[in-house]
Amino acid sequence: MSRTRSATEPTHLSRRRWVRWTLAVLLLASAGCGRGFGEESGDALARDTAAAEAKQLNTELGHRNRARDAGSIAAAEIVQEPTDAASGGGATVRREALAWSGRTAGNERATVDVRFVVTVPEQPPVSIGGASNSAGEAARCYRYEFELYRYTTYHEIDCPSGPAPSPPTAAPVPRVPEDGRQRLTAVLRTATPDTLAGAVRAAFPQDWISVDTTVHEGALVAAVGVPAERDCLLLVRTPAGKIESPGYDRIWLEPGETGCRTALYVAPPR
Repeated sequence: MSRTRSATEPTHLSRRRWVRWTLAVLLLASAGCGRGFGEESGDALARDTAAAEAKQLNTELGHRNRARDAGSIAAAEIVQEPTDAASGGGATVRREALAWSGRTAGNERATVDVRFVVTVPEQPPVSIGGASNSAGEAARCYRYEFELYRYTTYHEIDCPSGPAPSPPTAAPVPRVPEDGRQRLTAVLRTATPDTLAGAVRAAFPQDWISVDTTVHEGALVAAVGVPAERDCLLLVRTPAGKIESPGYDRIWLEPGETGCRTALYVAPPR
């Protein structure tokens, strides 16, 4: 029995020492600055995050179906103060408009150059050998191109040096006036078939507002809108003198459809 014990004891002792030595190595390796094995570069993560954010923005900008100048697109849909990156991990992204020109009208094209500035915080490992990364930052720039009735496209460009210019401001979007319903109702209450067209135009003199009127089976019908914005106000004064707002499918306001016209009531699509 004593021979067996003395033969096995060195083996057990060696195993214990090996385990202790291995643990010590692991602890020492992960102790320095809280870093684990395979630490990623924060700058590399920031660059990858910037590319992902650029792709996501392109998706969000999507199909263009409104006439807009490049400055308005940049101001309303692109410029962004630092926010959490979609990838998470504590990274933040700031979007800066560097240059903008053109507009989406007819066959014209608008372009906006955008700089993505991404900041990644240091992430120590949560366990021995766990994933970690250093703090980092990166800036990548992309050019977005817009055409009416087409999807937005983009490609990477070299980032210019220096700060971004002051951000652009969005031009006012033409709309039917907020009191448009009240104006049109007042006109319809007093108009006659002969005065209807002139009275409605006088109430809405803006050149970007379309006016269409007709008399149908004793009813006075008026459609007032901004066709490019699919903004439309349709009211009818029935033969009994009641003012009504007929319903219609808004798809009929799209290009190639009926548009903002009295036909929405008189001869709606079937």
